[in-house]
Amino acid sequence: MADIKRKWDLFDSEQRREKITQIIDFVNSELDYEIGMIGAENLLDYFLENLGVQLYNKGVEYSIHLLQDRLE
Repeated sequence: MADIKRKWDLFDSEQRREKITQIIDFVNSELDYEIGMIGAENLLDYFLENLGVQLYNKGVEYSIHLLQDRLE
């Protein structure tokens, strides 16, 4: 696995390896399909690139609303 840093990748290399292992385990157990390291890495990249920014922004938006409510 290459240590290429993509703009959407929020994980360091150890966290990334852990997430890829979790994806492999999930797909194998829940979907009864065997996925390899490259497939799991591509799946992680896909979700980070396409959902990561939106999830991050939702978290920031939630934090802002929470802080505003507490300050009121």
